[in-house]
Amino acid sequence: MSNNKNNALTKLQYQVHINASPEHVHQVMLNLDTYKAWTKHFNPTSTFVGTWEKGTKMHFLGVDEQGNVGGMVSRIKEHIPSQFVSIEHLGILRGEEEILSGPEVEAWAGGLEDYLFTESNQGTLLSVAVDTNHEYTEYFDGTWPLALQALKSLCETNTN
Repeated sequence: MSNNKNNALTKLQYQVHINASPEHVHQVMLNLDTYKAWTKHFNPTSTFVGTWEKGTKMHFLGVDEQGNVGGMVSRIKEHIPSQFVSIEHLGILRGEEEILSGPEVEAWAGGLEDYLFTESNQGTLLSVAVDTNHEYTEYFDGTWPLALQALKSLCETNTN
């Protein structure tokens, strides 16, 4: 996996302006209950197991159409609260099994998902950069904007 097959990855970028502070956006984005609400656009059962501390392993999970639990095995590469979060994808999870090598993961392992929180006079500009395989570009171009609008709505209606 270390011979960097990531050359096949495309970096997609998305942004949303949210009328809330970077601290609030950060908190709503990563809180388990609200995370489930904004990521439901990727999978209605989206959740995570782990902590957002730098260096820790995370499992991003969901249930597929057949009722099987699966998802991503990732590592929090960087976490500067209210400023920047970087997630490095390491492999896939099939049930309880972590698959960290082999053809299913080698084409995209090491891909990053980065979130940059930029304070503006009207709130926060949240910029997302995602490494992905070409075959997922259309899916992400349709799904990420929906998820970010859901996050925006959650942040702007829960402003305490």
